[in-house]
Amino acid sequence: MTTYLFSDSAVLTGRTLRHVTRSLDTIITTAIMPIALMLMFVYVFGGAIDTGPVPYIDYMLPGILLITIASGISYTAFRLFMDLKSGIFERFQSMPIARSGVLWAHVLTSLAANTISLVIVLGVALLMGFRSSAGVLAWLAVGGILLLFTLALTWIAVIPGLSATSVEGAGAFSYPLVFLPFVSSAFVPTETMPGPVRWFAENQPVTPIVNTLRDLFAGRPADDLGIALAWCGGLLVVAYVFAMLAYRRKIA
Repeated sequence: MTTYLFSDSAVLTGRTLRHVTRSLDTIITTAIMPIALMLMFVYVFGGAIDTGPVPYIDYMLPGILLITIASGISYTAFRLFMDLKSGIFERFQSMPIARSGVLWAHVLTSLAANTISLVIVLGVALLMGFRSSAGVLAWLAVGGILLLFTLALTWIAVIPGLSATSVEGAGAFSYPLVFLPFVSSAFVPTETMPGPVRWFAENQPVTPIVNTLRDLFAGRPADDLGIALAWCGGLLVVAYVFAMLAYRRKIA
């Protein structure tokens, strides 16, 4: 059964990847908003924000990368919703393939598409002056955390993709996820925030993830690494369970 799942998922992933490569504008669109935010924050607001000796582009890049992922996963929900409406799921159910293969195809496609968007945003950041003293292991850790975060948000995207009643509803869930980094340590130190906002910022998942990425980029010990991994892993497990429940209800 596991062998069938891997082989069927690979074939179905090839199908969804072809859809993405035929509409590369979705990847470009995903990268445009984070790049625009990066340009605005660095060149308009950056001079008014005190981050000490750390260049502002270095300080805020981790938050921009998370926004890139949050923007990209909305297309996963959209593609899944469109597959449901087209009746392709019913056709797949009549074929001798692993039932969860179609979900994993969308998840793996999301990982690939978001990786391309992240590389584009990181390339623009380098042109804007971003520099990192991270070693190879630190860069691998950065990649691993971003991959785990993408995987967690992608499984969250599967839920509205399966349960939404309109295209707008399938993608609207991503708006709070895009907004979340703004109420975190991504763009300003949490110490500058008023009490209740600061409490929320310091106790939501984005802040430890941003702090960990920032430390890894700077070549420092990542004190929040355990908390960041716990948030990513916890979100992934919960989202996966609810996504599979939604899928079983949909195909029942």
